[in-house]
Amino acid sequence: MGRSRGQKTRDKNKSSLPQVPKQLKSDGMDVEYSRDFADHEDLEAEARAAAAGIRQRKR
Repeated sequence: MGRSRGQKTRDKNKSSLPQVPKQLKSDGMDVEYSRDFADHEDLEAEARAAAAGIRQRKR
C-alpha cells in the first residue's frame, strides 16, 4: 500500500519536459552540397567518410 505513493512522484515531471530542446530542432530544410564549390578539406573529409563506411561494412 505504501509503495504506490513513491511511484507516483518519481515520474511527475517527465510529461512536462520536451523530448528535444528547441535549439536542437531543425527547420526541415536540407542544404545542398555541390562538388563544384568544395575545397580540398571538403573532398578530404568526404574520402575519410567513405573509407569509414567501407570499414564499418566489413565488420
